[in-house]
Amino acid sequence: MPELPEVETTRRGIAPHCEGQTINRVVVRNPRLRWPVPDDLPTRLEGQIIRSVERRAKYLFLTLDAGTVIVHLGMSGSLRVITDQAPAALHDHVELTLQSGVILRFNDPRRFGCWLWADNIGDYPLIRELGPEPLSDEFNGRMLFQRSRSKQTPIKSFIMDNHVVVGVGNIYANEALFKAGIHPKRKAGRISQDRYHLLAEAIKETLSAAILMGGTTLRDFVNSDGKPGYFAQSLLVYGRAGQPCPECETDLKEIRMNGRSTVYCSRCQR
Repeated sequence: MPELPEVETTRRGIAPHCEGQTINRVVVRNPRLRWPVPDDLPTRLEGQIIRSVERRAKYLFLTLDAGTVIVHLGMSGSLRVITDQAPAALHDHVELTLQSGVILRFNDPRRFGCWLWADNIGDYPLIRELGPEPLSDEFNGRMLFQRSRSKQTPIKSFIMDNHVVVGVGNIYANEALFKAGIHPKRKAGRISQDRYHLLAEAIKETLSAAILMGGTTLRDFVNSDGKPGYFAQSLLVYGRAGQPCPECETDLKEIRMNGRSTVYCSRCQR
């Protein structure tokens, strides 16, 4: 599933082609996504100028004068910038033709993504209760410490809760907890403020590095024959169960938490 760095990489890839462009035509080939594409979406969008392409958590916003298009990539979705007029493929469900002739095309084989409309994005139910962005000044160890008091939730589940902080998906939760030396099953309410400072910095560092590495694939968002713009990064623990810990060489262990793979070092993380 695309996580925050992949979504931010997508935003950076499509923004230069979309911002300031008038939407000439909207085609919805299959409205049956995670939530139905609004019937009136083409009418709302055609003739509008895309003022900005922004990201909030794992949502992308196409900001127009009249409102905002909310796009979520779901589990298998991708946005492509088509400049070669390639014909639509089987799972190309939504596309915008821009004044420049560029086509912004949404492909989603599993159809868990979404295209929605919001008159006022700040009041939209999916958006208004989201926690702070992990790379913002608002997100820090003190905030995590305060929100965790009396929580019996495992720390890995706590930092993956979008009401606490957005965009810390499974891969990056594994990596950040390893860097901070915190066991993924430790109760959130039993972690000191000093250790939360370490964890907040580890989350920022991990996501920032992933976004930076994702930037090397921006060219892949252009044209239909490009590879998906998701990067392969050097992971410290995720996907390395049974291999030596990069710090102490103890074999990394794997457990399942909420149905998700969780890899950690029993020696370095406590």
